Amino acid sequence: MRGIEGRVAIVTGAGSGIGAAIARRLSLEGARVALADINLESAQRVAAEMQGPALTTLVDITDVASVKSMVARVKQEMGAPTILINNAGVNVFGEPLSVSAEDWRRCMAVDLEGAWNCAREVLPGMIAVKSGAIVNIASNHSFQIIKSTFPYPVAKHGLIGLTRSLALEYADRGIVINAISPGYIDTPLNQRHFAAMPDPARARREVEAKQPVGRLGRPEEIAGIAAFLCSEDAGFMIGANVVADGGVTIRMYE
Repeated sequence: MRGIEGRVAIVTGAGSGIGAAIARRLSLEGARVALADINLESAQRVAAEMQGPALTTLVDITDVASVKSMVARVKQEMGAPTILINNAGVNVFGEPLSVSAEDWRRCMAVDLEGAWNCAREVLPGMIAVKSGAIVNIASNHSFQIIKSTFPYPVAKHGLIGLTRSLALEYADRGIVINAISPGYIDTPLNQRHFAAMPDPARARREVEAKQPVGRLGRPEEIAGIAAFLCSEDAGFMIGANVVADGGVTIRMYE
C-alpha cells in the first residue's frame, strides 16, 4: 500500500493475535516495525518470523515511564515513529456490582489510558514532520453492549472518544487517527477460552453459529484494515471507526 514503505511503526501487544498479524502485515508493506509487548518473549518469537527490520521492546503501557523508555529506544534504534498501532488490551468482564475497584482501574489503565500514554509520546514527533497515522484497536463492545461484560465496554467507548477527539485536533497537522472495532476474532486468547470449556468443539460451534458469516474473524483480516488506515489511501479518513465483526452488530433478533 502507498506510503508505508520505510516508515517506522510501533505495534503494542504485538506478541500474539491481532497485534502480531498487524506487525507482520506492516513489515510486508515495507515498514520498520517495533514490536512492543509486556511479554518480551512472545514479541521476540513473532519478530523472528519477520523478514523486514524488526525491533522488540518491553513495555507496560499503563506506566508512563515505561512508554517513554520504549519510544526513546525505538527512536534511537529505528528512527522516529510515524505509525502507532494501539492494540494492547485486556478483557475485564463482570456484572457491574461484582467488579472490584482494582478490576475497574486495570481495565481503564490498559484499554483506555494505555492508548493515550502511547499516543501522547509519539504525537510531538508526528506533528514535527506533519505526518503520522494512529490506529486504535477498539471492539464492537465500543458501541454495542452485552450484559455482564462490564467495564470493558466503558473503556472501549472511551477509546472511540479518544480516537475522535485526537483525530479532529490534529487533522490539519498531517496526522490521520482512526479506530478499528473487531468482532469475535480467532486469536490465541479466544482459542484458550474454548479449550477451557467442557466441550471445546461445541463451544466454538456455538459462537460460530452466532456469526452471520458462520465463522470467526482472522487476525490477518484486521491487519489488512490497519495497513490501509496507515497508508496514503486513507488520508481523508479522520476519526473513523471501521467495524469488522462479520455482521454480528447489524443483526437484530433471530
